Amino acid sequence: MSKSIFFMIISASVLFGSCLRETKKTEEKNPLIGRFDSKVPNGLMTPEVLYSLARVSDAKLSPDGTKVLYGATFPDIGQNKGNRELFTVNIDGTDKKQITQTSGSEHNAVWVKNGKEIVFLSSESGSAQLWIMDADGSNRKQISNYEGGIDGFILSPDESNVLFISNIKYGKRTSDMYPDLPKATGRIVDDLMYKHWDEWVETIPHPLVASFDGKSIGDPVDIMKGEPYECPMKPMNGIEDLAWSPDSKLIAYASKKKTGLEYSISTNSDIYIYNVETKETYNLTEGMMGYDTHPIFSPNGNYIAWISQERDGYESDKQRLFVADLQTKEKQYLTSDFDYNVDAIQWTEDSNSLYFIAYKEGLKHIWQTGLNKQMRQITTGQYDYVALDAAANKMIAIRQSQEYAPEIFAVNLESGDAQEISFENKAIFDQLVTGKSEPRWIKTTDGKQMLVWVVYPPHFDPSKKYPALLYCQGGPQSMVSQFWSFRWNLQLMAANDYIVVAPNRRGLPGFGQEWLEQISGDYGGQNMNDYFSAIDALAKEPYVDENHLGAVGASYGGFSVYWLAGHHEKRFKAFIAHAGIFNLEQQYVETEEMWFANWDMGGPYWDKNNAVAQRTYANSPHRFVDKWDTPILITHGERDYRILASQGMAAFNAAKLRGIPSEMLIFPDENHWILQPQNGVLFQRVFFDWLDRWLK
Repeated sequence: MSKSIFFMIISASVLFGSCLRETKKTEEKNPLIGRFDSKVPNGLMTPEVLYSLARVSDAKLSPDGTKVLYGATFPDIGQNKGNRELFTVNIDGTDKKQITQTSGSEHNAVWVKNGKEIVFLSSESGSAQLWIMDADGSNRKQISNYEGGIDGFILSPDESNVLFISNIKYGKRTSDMYPDLPKATGRIVDDLMYKHWDEWVETIPHPLVASFDGKSIGDPVDIMKGEPYECPMKPMNGIEDLAWSPDSKLIAYASKKKTGLEYSISTNSDIYIYNVETKETYNLTEGMMGYDTHPIFSPNGNYIAWISQERDGYESDKQRLFVADLQTKEKQYLTSDFDYNVDAIQWTEDSNSLYFIAYKEGLKHIWQTGLNKQMRQITTGQYDYVALDAAANKMIAIRQSQEYAPEIFAVNLESGDAQEISFENKAIFDQLVTGKSEPRWIKTTDGKQMLVWVVYPPHFDPSKKYPALLYCQGGPQSMVSQFWSFRWNLQLMAANDYIVVAPNRRGLPGFGQEWLEQISGDYGGQNMNDYFSAIDALAKEPYVDENHLGAVGASYGGFSVYWLAGHHEKRFKAFIAHAGIFNLEQQYVETEEMWFANWDMGGPYWDKNNAVAQRTYANSPHRFVDKWDTPILITHGERDYRILASQGMAAFNAAKLRGIPSEMLIFPDENHWILQPQNGVLFQRVFFDWLDRWLK
């Protein structure tokens, strides 16, 4: 379970990455996927409406700050996939143009030649390759033909070289060891990390650099040649873990230079500096023991900034902003007085400060800090800002909320005011009636104040009584913010006439490190009491039907549902758990990222002298099945190697053996998420059929 899991759901390139593998042959069989003219006759969100929304991502300002280049992915339920196209729009929202219209799905688009041309990735030729076109979309040409394809790239500032990511072979196949058995399917495994996220690890990404003249690329050089290490780090990190220096002579990259067992128990990655001319590399962060990621050089070339975590093995440690002087190698911790995580860092043009996004009290906003540590919050309001880009003293950002899907906004750097400019989903939202999202501060059992988001049905009538759903967050360390999800969509739940109760229980970021860290080693402890505090407080409201309460969640939220099922004392009448941990002992020896299990669970279950670990396993949900008395729906993906599908199957089998009304929805081709449009719609239909059966 990674802290990034629920953040990455907004990324269209992840959700519909299969589009990169589409070919022209497919285009001949199926119509080109574009914007879907969705009608919403009753004004309410449905799974079909949700899967007709465009997914906006990767917005880039032109060098002069006047235009915005971005991508939008359009899903198609019938074809069971999506297609991504590119758009440009003036920063004031005028003159919006769609500049591509192909089945190839254009990604990673960047301005070149001072905004006159655009370089991007497309799979139009059958694999993801570099293409170039004029800024209006004309004169489109393929400029690379690299075997194996390209997963992401950055052009050097002088545009003479391109740094790109591609997969290389990792380890030996059975056929390498026994050439006379080329059709044997067995895998010989002799170390850990043989599986990761949703794949058997047979390839790893490496960064390569090649000359670039605007028409083609030269012979690539693997800057980690011969090293059996990932860069960027799977499964979540991408091109943001690499950066060019302003003089185009240095490359910074993040890598965890470990393999096997050592990789599986450690989060210690470092920032490395590679000299393009001498081909020499040095470790900038040697001795810094946690994750070091997202390097970025200052425009004047004097500094490099990155995001750093302090402790090895703790993936949810505080995300700190660090800066190093490239001459003296002196490091400065800029956010030492700021008790919140930092993300999406970018230098100001004068190299004196940085913009970043921070998670605070259920909201994600844009901040700025100087090298003198003076800090200011730029944006405000009940929103989440999830990405930003600045150029020519102007800024754009992608903003979302529980009431509105992600769109691009122009941000006034002085006032923080934001003006929408993309409007990709306006036609649909003009037809929708959305439910109100309201913050509530509720007292917990230990006397703390907890932020709980309450989402009301679109046509809420306070004189009526509504069934309510307790939303249990995953991660487990992922803030319940003003997020927009295409699976756990709170508006969709509200549109089905449920009041949604979404607490920022113990263990979530945005409320200080003490609040975040309390959950580690205390599964089944205070954070579960926080859930009860939230639902009990809302159940007292006259408009909530306290006799028809449900609890739903995924990942750690699925674990929460399994745990609540054995401890809820008749509070709930229905449960839904997706990709949840049912048996903690089983999870410890099944999952791939052992650092997580060691830190959050406290260690292995066989360590009988470890009081923290023993408390964790004593609270495993499978130990309380004898107290299960409530209908439960269980869903899981069989390509989920973070929490294996055997966990869901074991929970379902236990429920059936106990005589509990239960149902299971298994996806043979999905991982920890549900990515394919038809599977997503199926999930939502089964989800609400189950809830309506028991709560209405």
